[in-house]
Amino acid sequence: MPGELVLHASSVMIEGRVLLLAGQSGRGKSDLALRLIDRGAQLVSDDYTELVARNGILYASPPDRIAGQIEIRGVGIATMTYVFEGPVSLLLDLDNKPTRLPDDILPTTALCGVKIPTLSFSAFETSAAIKAEQALLRRGLGTSP
Repeated sequence: MPGELVLHASSVMIEGRVLLLAGQSGRGKSDLALRLIDRGAQLVSDDYTELVARNGILYASPPDRIAGQIEIRGVGIATMTYVFEGPVSLLLDLDNKPTRLPDDILPTTALCGVKIPTLSFSAFETSAAIKAEQALLRRGLGTSP
């Protein structure tokens, strides 16, 4: 169906808004999601996220076959509670090196016809979970319903 996509991204919900963690294998998607969950975020999906646009808002949900599961590298697959769907507010691009001080207005990535603010991000920094939360609170305000 047009307006639908499966993205190679993990996703978590923080304060009612979904943060997409997109990147190739080994970039830290699951690791960062796990650290965010430890800080109070809720799992939406690990490794792959289904996206659909409705009324100009992009929604994320887990594919049925992996709903409620997250890979803990070196440990195995863990089962946990998850959010079935939520509005996407920010995409963290784990494939590109972050700039020290990004512009006030972030570039966007069009997903299912919806432009999502996008921030290049390093998932493996010690403070990555705190930075991700701050990025969502500061930058990902435009797409909440």
